[in-house]
Amino acid sequence: MRQLFLKAAAVAALGLGLVAPQAALAQAKNFDLQSVFGLQVPSIGQSPVKWAERVALMTNNEVKIKVHGAGEFVPPFEVFGAVSNGSIPMGFDWVGYWADKIPVANLVGSMPFGPNPELFLGWMFQGGGLEIIQKAYDPHNVKIIPCHLVVPEAGGWFNKEIKTVADIKGLNMRIAGLGAKAMAKLGANVQLVPAGEIFVSLERGRIEAAEFSAPQLDFGLGLQKIAKHYYFPGWHQPASWDTIIVNMNVWKSLPEKHQKAMVEACYANITYNSYDQINAQVDAIEKIEAAGVKVQRFPNEVLAALQKASTEVMEEEAKKDALFAEAYKSLSAYVKRVGRWNDLQAIPRN
Repeated sequence: MRQLFLKAAAVAALGLGLVAPQAALAQAKNFDLQSVFGLQVPSIGQSPVKWAERVALMTNNEVKIKVHGAGEFVPPFEVFGAVSNGSIPMGFDWVGYWADKIPVANLVGSMPFGPNPELFLGWMFQGGGLEIIQKAYDPHNVKIIPCHLVVPEAGGWFNKEIKTVADIKGLNMRIAGLGAKAMAKLGANVQLVPAGEIFVSLERGRIEAAEFSAPQLDFGLGLQKIAKHYYFPGWHQPASWDTIIVNMNVWKSLPEKHQKAMVEACYANITYNSYDQINAQVDAIEKIEAAGVKVQRFPNEVLAALQKASTEVMEEEAKKDALFAEAYKSLSAYVKRVGRWNDLQAIPRN
C-alpha cells in the first residue's frame, strides 16, 4: 500500500509541476553554431559567444548554444550552405559573403557610400530591410537575425601610396562586397580571402593591399606589421551587418518564447558591440601609428571615382535581381528621408 501511495504521489507531483527542474532539464535544447571568423578576432570573434550567453540567460538555460570558430566543421565560406542544408544548425557571418547565392546580401552587408550605423540600424528594423532580406533567404531554408552592426571600416592597407586613380589599376587587393566590384571597375585585381588568411597573403605578396574591417579588428590581425599605408574612409563599408543564421527547420522547431529570446539577445548584442567598438577604434589607430604606419585619407579625386564606380555597380546589380532592386530603392529612399535628421543636426567642428 505504501508503495502504491508513493507512486501515486510521484504521478501527482509530475502533474502539478513539482519536479520542474528535472522536467526543464529534459526539455533543454543544445545547438552548435559555427562562425565564419576565428573566436580570437576582436569584437566579431566573441560576438556570437556573447549572444549565446545572452540566449542561455534569457531562456534560463533551456537553450544552450556552443559556438565554434572558423573551420571547425566546414570552411568559412561554406557556413551558409551548411546551415541551409541542416549540416550545422546555426552560423554567424558577414552578410555579404553569400552574395554569389543571394545578390541582395551584398547591399545589406554594406552599401558603398551608404548609411552610417545609425541609419542602417533604423532601416533594418523599422524601414523594411529585414523583411526584404528574409524574402531572399526563405528559398534557402534559412532564418536571418541581424546581430552585430560593425562601425565604419577603414579603407584598407596598401603597400604603396594611392595618389591618383591610376594607382589602383593593376593592384592586387583583397576586398569584399560591392566595393570589390567598384575597385574592379577602376582596374584593380580583386579577390576574396578569408580573414584568417589575409596576413599570410599580404606577407607572401599574393596581394598588395587588403581591407578587412575597423582599426580594432585590423590591428588584431597584425596587418600593421606588413603594410605601411592605412587609408580612410571606409567608403565601401560605412556600416555593415553580421548576422546569426539559423536553419529554418530548427527555427520552426523552437517555441515562440525561445525565438523571441534569440532576437532580443541580438538587440542586446548590437547595443553592446556598438559602444564597445567606438571606444576601441582610437586606441587601435594610435597603436597602428606607433608601429610606423602612415594613417591617411584617400585623395578626393580617388573618392569621387570610387563613388561613381559604386553607383554604376549598384545600378547594374539592381537590373539583374528584383530583390536587390527593391532593397536599393528602399535603402536609398530611407537614407534620403530619415538622413535629413542627421544633416540638420550636423555641428561644424574646428
